[in-house]
Amino acid sequence: MYPLKIQEMKQLLVLISAITVSIAGCSQVKTSQKLNLDFESVINGMPADWENFGSAAYMISPDSAVVKNGRYSASIIQKGGADYKAWSYKIPANYDGKSITLSGYIKTDSVTDGYAGLWMRLDPSIAFDNMSSRGVKGTTEWTKYEITLKMDPDKTTAIVVGGLLVGKGKVWIDDLKVTIDGRNVESLKPYVRKALPAENDKEFDKGSAVKFPVLNDELIGSLELLGKVWGFIKYHHPSVAKGSFNMDYELFRILPEYLNANSNATRDKVILQWINKFGSVTPCRKCPETPETASLKPDFTWVENNTISTTLKNKIKEIYLGRHQGKHFQIDMDGGVGNPVFLNEKSYSDMPYPDEGFRLLSLYRYWNMIQYFYPNRQLTDKRWDTLLREYIPKFINAKNELEYELAAVQIIGDLQDSHANLWGGGNKFNESKGDFYPPFHVRFVEDKLVVTDYYNPELKQAAGLQVGDVITQINGRSVEHIIDSIKKYYPASNEAVRLRDISFDILRSRNNETEIKFISGVKENHKKLALYKKESLNYYTWFKQDTGRSYKMLANNIGYITLQSIKEKDIKDIKDAFKDTKGIVIDIRNYPSTFVPFLLGSWLSSSPKSFVKFTNGNKNNPGEFTFTESLKIPGSSNAYKGKVIVLVNEISQSQAEYTTMAFRAGDNTTVIGSTTAGADGNVSSIILPGGLSTMISGIGVYYPDGKNTQRVGIIPDVEVKPTIHGIRSGHDELLEKAIEIIQGNKSNKKAF
Repeated sequence: MYPLKIQEMKQLLVLISAITVSIAGCSQVKTSQKLNLDFESVINGMPADWENFGSAAYMISPDSAVVKNGRYSASIIQKGGADYKAWSYKIPANYDGKSITLSGYIKTDSVTDGYAGLWMRLDPSIAFDNMSSRGVKGTTEWTKYEITLKMDPDKTTAIVVGGLLVGKGKVWIDDLKVTIDGRNVESLKPYVRKALPAENDKEFDKGSAVKFPVLNDELIGSLELLGKVWGFIKYHHPSVAKGSFNMDYELFRILPEYLNANSNATRDKVILQWINKFGSVTPCRKCPETPETASLKPDFTWVENNTISTTLKNKIKEIYLGRHQGKHFQIDMDGGVGNPVFLNEKSYSDMPYPDEGFRLLSLYRYWNMIQYFYPNRQLTDKRWDTLLREYIPKFINAKNELEYELAAVQIIGDLQDSHANLWGGGNKFNESKGDFYPPFHVRFVEDKLVVTDYYNPELKQAAGLQVGDVITQINGRSVEHIIDSIKKYYPASNEAVRLRDISFDILRSRNNETEIKFISGVKENHKKLALYKKESLNYYTWFKQDTGRSYKMLANNIGYITLQSIKEKDIKDIKDAFKDTKGIVIDIRNYPSTFVPFLLGSWLSSSPKSFVKFTNGNKNNPGEFTFTESLKIPGSSNAYKGKVIVLVNEISQSQAEYTTMAFRAGDNTTVIGSTTAGADGNVSSIILPGGLSTMISGIGVYYPDGKNTQRVGIIPDVEVKPTIHGIRSGHDELLEKAIEIIQGNKSNKKAF
């Protein structure tokens, strides 16, 4: 039970973009058909019906020299910078059953900085596994692996399988097989659920045909009202919940008449007539009141707007009192964790620059998803209920694909959630940043842009900058001015994360060189810096991959653990090796490769201790969020007795933050470093018109006493930040402070 790992998130979003779901695409198939899961059918040099996605730094092809069975396997070979690459095969039907299993053989050669594996996904967001916690590393002979997922045929719109390589090396996959409840999928009849009216509505598939007049304050106010009524109907009306109406296209049906309304009275009459088409509602007898202890309650203050007629207000209240309960066509809550799963949302990826109607739909869809199913909407700097009005002209007046993407990334940014970004489909936005990168990694240290590492040491001499040098200007503009001009396009929970993410792009360019000014020592220098394509660099963003063992002994009987490469099998060895040490440093300035809050965290506490509680939404009462019971670390009768120091910074995000909370519950744990990313909780995916995709933190994460973690992050017990002097000297100042605390006699742990 925990959020997708960062790499999983990245792959998941690429998958969403690459295999945009359509329920119609799963129904028209032959029975008992032969699938090319063994790669034996090759057309024009590639396995038939297979697609691929990921970095261009890899070569993919069928391979006739290295095979498990038959004539061909499928290979992925890393050639340039390490990122990831995946093969993808969409099973051309949906099937009935309780569980689905993907099996297949994998062979690897020198896989490092990541893993190789199979992956399988049931769309939309039904289930997903990519073997990230048990991936294949190193050099291995042909070995069979399996992935099994629980099925939900009535919700599933696509079954997609494949193999992938994350990091460096080579992988071959062969002899894949898909079985459902133990039966080969090739022998099964497809499961064809009768399409609902909402799914059969195709009227506006080619465009909305909506044209807006020049926007003024009055019209923007009317469109704000319509957006709120539209979203209210979408998530509350029983007919919509049953799939009887395509709400995307119902918007386009009301808009022409609505735009012609010349008074508030006429406007309200148009809305009432439109609402009546959805049918009457019966007062709900099973709808409990929102608990007073709820962390968030439904917000209908907009209904009391003085410009709305009493008749329309009463109609909205009537629908709320008769709101739908149970299975819903548009929304579900994840059965394991409780984060929202947005259902049957089309991406319209064939229109990367959607027309005016679809752009307004995009805004309405996103705003209402947040209004009703975002657990942290009360934490935004801007009041969420004001943002719909603010963004209506930005979306409608977007002149091209880039402006549309920029409008989307700005409202995503106003959510102030480091999980939320324009993760997929932002093609023009990404193109505008350029394909050329500096030869070194930079980071903001003491509010300065500092060179911290070279991706390729052989480029250091040509670049002419030293680790610790400070870049002050780029193409004649100060770094501070650049930050100020682009920060609205970098969504983040807090400023530390915003600067973290800006640092990845600030030297990117569409040209292969850029002019910079920098300070080396006390001298200011000016030069043209050569830039490189990412695939030619050993590029990384958040942290440099450590291919070594996850634990080691430091001097003076102090243990060190890094979670970026930890494996479940390491835990026993760590306990044996470190049980008599003076102290342990646990480095979480990274993203954990394995979920260890309980596996390792229990060893740090001698008794059960509460460390976290969550808030979950309610699809039966959209907008309501209530607290769960606190979750406890079980503790151990043979708990570790030495000091434990946990290292964190702005890179510590999501699962890293959750893990820190669990470790903090230990008997003698001190957290040192700087405030973390402030984005905890399982993520939920969101699809927007134009093939855009994003995410939100789908559950609220709190300390047992009710203190919030979102945006705040994990506040360290002892604040330690790297310095420019430390970077230049090659010192890890956080690690040095941790060792100092362990060796000292005074406890640095503070009450929390």
